[in-house]
Amino acid sequence: MAKYIFVTGGVVSGLGKGITAASLGRLLKCRGLKVAAQKLDPYINVDPGTMSPYQHGEVYVTEDGSETDLDLGHYERFIDEDLNKFSNLTTGKVYWNVLNKERRGEYLGQTVQVIPHITQEIKDFIYSLEKKTGADVIITEIGGTTGDIESQPFLEAARQVGLERGKENTLYIHVTLVPFLRGSDEHKTKPTQHSVKELQGMGIAPDIIVLRCDEPLEPEIFRKIAMFCNVKPDCVIENRTLPILYEAPLMLEREDFSLIVCRELGLWTRAPELEEWRAMVERIRTLSGSVTIGLVGKYVQLHDAYLSVAEALHHAGYACGAKVEIRWIDSETVTEENVAAALAGCDGLIVPGGFGDRGVPGMIVTARYAREHDVPYLGICLGMQVAVIEFARHVCGLADADSGEFDAASPHKVIDFLPDQSDTVSKGGTLRLGAWPCRIEPGSRMAECYGTENISERHRHRYEFNNDYRELLSGAGLCLCGQSPDGHIVEAVELTDRRFFIGVQYHPEFKSRPNRPHPLFVGLIAAAMKGKE
Repeated sequence: MAKYIFVTGGVVSGLGKGITAASLGRLLKCRGLKVAAQKLDPYINVDPGTMSPYQHGEVYVTEDGSETDLDLGHYERFIDEDLNKFSNLTTGKVYWNVLNKERRGEYLGQTVQVIPHITQEIKDFIYSLEKKTGADVIITEIGGTTGDIESQPFLEAARQVGLERGKENTLYIHVTLVPFLRGSDEHKTKPTQHSVKELQGMGIAPDIIVLRCDEPLEPEIFRKIAMFCNVKPDCVIENRTLPILYEAPLMLEREDFSLIVCRELGLWTRAPELEEWRAMVERIRTLSGSVTIGLVGKYVQLHDAYLSVAEALHHAGYACGAKVEIRWIDSETVTEENVAAALAGCDGLIVPGGFGDRGVPGMIVTARYAREHDVPYLGICLGMQVAVIEFARHVCGLADADSGEFDAASPHKVIDFLPDQSDTVSKGGTLRLGAWPCRIEPGSRMAECYGTENISERHRHRYEFNNDYRELLSGAGLCLCGQSPDGHIVEAVELTDRRFFIGVQYHPEFKSRPNRPHPLFVGLIAAAMKGKE
């Protein structure tokens, strides 16, 4: 029987429950345990796929094509396990499933209620991850803040899991804020006490309390919280703000975090093998070089909209021995007149994904500047499409070349739906999603980066390279360096005669790990560093 760990948050949102859960997953995996993680989100959207990046940040895509919360990216990067559709659940999906069951008569005419039907649906989802993965430990993060109305069914389901699986198989971790008041120069425990009281009112008594803080806590703080919140003294753990994100597991382990978790769950394991992780963190601490990458996007006001891209850039920097400085550039501000000034000082450029035509002209100008001035360029999804549009316009002479997404009346839609696709579909969950195979052209820059001919990458898009323009564009020098195994879909393009100019229809950032960076990002950073030298 799997052990179940629930991670909740109190006082304020954004405390880093996801990083805490991900760090614990890494520590338990390093102890030899098989770990799976999931996130329960209280919003009513069926999934994050149709939510604005300004509202929610990026949509993280799993191997099986699920559009999920960005915290799953933290889980995959820390734990290094591929997650799936059983790893993210929203209130909307819960009610969607329950109402469909009611329509099919599965409740046999019962009055459908929050308890037991909604909570049973949540529990079934939680238990499904054990069946799917065979994991020893299931870590479930409950989104939102304790006390929120929308989180109550999830907390009630978590309480019931503890009752059904037994105290010896269930652990509750509560992450709270310990604020420091400048006026009196002291940390305050009262917000944590109130948050724990709120959680206890839901029938859950936390076993471990993780204290989020910016500065070291005094010993009295731990004693006070242990006494007033009814937990063992060593079950109050400090989680301090760190300059290096990936140091979090090491910091928590200095507090014996995973040892205490294993003790409370009756798990007997080896000591965690953290040598590789420590070596990686030490490399990050001692980076000697630096490189500046211009990220030209339309959602740059909220950096979380490109969270995985930013992390993938940093991962590549770790491998190349350089600290990556990201310059966030709003594509709406880039014009033909100011492009040189806007991109000045950038050693490389990246144009990430996005939807809609806002900001696209600035991206096209950026792609042209990179091509004409041989600035290392990586285009992801939309970034690949704008590179194709720019090449068609300024190299092939198709001045009105465009995407069917931006101009349905364009006579030269070099990016469009393929013949077997349709635009008469709902917005949610209808993109080309998840892992798809790709065959790389031998001798290409792509092949040099990957070191193999066949790859699999995750997608999230609706429009494709228009096959009607293959001959024209490739004849003008655009290498169609990545295609589906049957040759039907163009997955990647490049200018082989440039130092580094690659556009990919997929999202390589989702498969990058801090200790195993993605080869395309490594290629971009390496080319940028070489050019800087």
